[in-house]
Amino acid sequence: SIPSLWFLIKGGLAGAAVYVAYDQGLLGSGTEGAEAFKKAQETLPPAIQEWTNYLGWEVRTAQVIPALPPTPKFDFSLSDSWNKGVHTAMSALSVAPTRACEYTVEGWKYVKDLVK
Repeated sequence: SIPSLWFLIKGGLAGAAVYVAYDQGLLGSGTEGAEAFKKAQETLPPAIQEWTNYLGWEVRTAQVIPALPPTPKFDFSLSDSWNKGVHTAMSALSVAPTRACEYTVEGWKYVKDLVK
């Protein structure tokens, strides 16, 4: 019965979490979620500071995180790359018979030189 008690406690906590999230507007539209997020940003730091003071914990002040560098600009066209690949493949296929003949002649010449 201890496992069933733990199951009930965990289920109750999960249900309470879902209820609070719904009640605060986190499961609603994007506007309601943004408002809830703004409200949490205003409420949480003072509450955390109050609890840390109560518990006697030292809280370091938040350090300013430097801004991220801008994303690099890529001049990449998928269609140009695709077209270049198609042209390369077709070019290789178009010269394949000629190259095969050349390699065959070279191969026969090599074999004849070995037999001599």
